[in-house]
Amino acid sequence: MDKNEQCISIDEAKQLIEMTSRRIALLHLSFARTLVDELGEEKGKELILKAIKDYGNKIGEKVRKDVIDQGLDPVPENYGAGKSSDVPAFGMHDRREKGLLVEGKKISRAYGCVLAKVWKEYGEEKLGRLYCYVDPAKYMAFNPDFTLVHLKAMPDGDEYCEFTVRPTTEKEREDYSSRDKDWTYIDT
Repeated sequence: MDKNEQCISIDEAKQLIEMTSRRIALLHLSFARTLVDELGEEKGKELILKAIKDYGNKIGEKVRKDVIDQGLDPVPENYGAGKSSDVPAFGMHDRREKGLLVEGKKISRAYGCVLAKVWKEYGEEKLGRLYCYVDPAKYMAFNPDFTLVHLKAMPDGDEYCEFTVRPTTEKEREDYSSRDKDWTYIDT
């Protein structure tokens, strides 16, 4: 180990990631609240969702590039493979479960989402929930033939977030790629 290299414990790393996650939640909330207050509910929400879509596209495109650079195909099984992960393994949630089989669907669960906790502290679950559309957006940017949808979401009042990957329809792909069409129904 280099004499300038420092090591920290897993617990300290978790605390640092949680702190950063809280900041991300507050940043989203501050921008979202400002847009809604200044432009009204409808126009504010429209711009928030455009920004979230752009944000998701940037994430999904980077994950796609990383997967392809590893010589892998950009298919759901390879999302997050190797160096292509887009969410920290710890610190953003209390715990996660992947690859569960529930009613014939392969799902993942995230318990104790730090972002959702922050939005709840501020009584802004609905405005915070708009951030969650980053999940279908990043997946469709990774591979438009698939999307990641929330079956449950803590900001909606559920006790945990539950996700599944599913194929997209041609209409969903068209609506998502359009600059002005509502695409959020993809996540319902």
